[in-house]
Amino acid sequence: MSDIQQLKDFTTQVRRDILRMVHAVNSGHPGGSLGCAEFFTVLYQHLMKRNAGFDMNGVGEDLFFLSNGHISPVFYSVLARSGYFPVKELATFRKLNSRLQGHPTTHEGLEGIRMASGSLGQGLSVAIGAAQAKKLNKDNHLVYALTGDGELQEGQNWEAIMYASAKKVDNLIATVDLNGQQIDGSTDDVLCMGSVKAKFEAFDWEVVEINEGNNIEAIIAGMTEAKSKAGKGKPVCVLLHTEMGNGVDFMMHTHAWHGKAPSNEQLENALNQNPATLGDY
Repeated sequence: MSDIQQLKDFTTQVRRDILRMVHAVNSGHPGGSLGCAEFFTVLYQHLMKRNAGFDMNGVGEDLFFLSNGHISPVFYSVLARSGYFPVKELATFRKLNSRLQGHPTTHEGLEGIRMASGSLGQGLSVAIGAAQAKKLNKDNHLVYALTGDGELQEGQNWEAIMYASAKKVDNLIATVDLNGQQIDGSTDDVLCMGSVKAKFEAFDWEVVEINEGNNIEAIIAGMTEAKSKAGKGKPVCVLLHTEMGNGVDFMMHTHAWHGKAPSNEQLENALNQNPATLGDY
């Protein structure tokens, strides 16, 4: 899929999935999921080179690792609608014995999931290991990772960031979701990190900034630039400026919807703002 309107329609349906999944069990994280819907759509429907079927080793294809695992709704929706598992399985989100737990897990063999995540700060380390494995196996495909900006307050990230540049892990593209919000408020209020760009550059990474992180065209352009910088001796960081709760007016510009489900009336309002495009599950 490469047509811009198709990608936008796909994103709209993903937003509907996120809202309906979280509402159905009155539990989950809609804010960050909605904010990253465009990014995941571009990643899986346009950018990544993926094999047919799913193999845990991921030989001969690009890999993706989600570190901020609480935004599992957007990940599950895009995986299902990209053919990894049946779309109807989205209806089991966060239910007992479901493969679609609140944070992704691997023990139930859910296709598309290569690591358990949600214990924040660990995903980048895993992605670096996978990238080094590809180098050892002479597999020239890329490894992608996504972390949250609040997640960068976890110290293990900075050990991984230092390691990746020191070991020239240049087949890695790590994206940071810079929405400026976390569970208790803005990232500046909780623990201000200053210039994230300056920090990554100081750790000797290539940095690409996408200022319109909820714009399909801008994401394609930025991620294409990031790919062009891979393989040249440095890991690549993409700073993706997004809006938490994007696409639903009453969820935007606040941290309040980090981990709160909409009521029946709020769900109807939100779905009316995002008309169905591909059909609900």
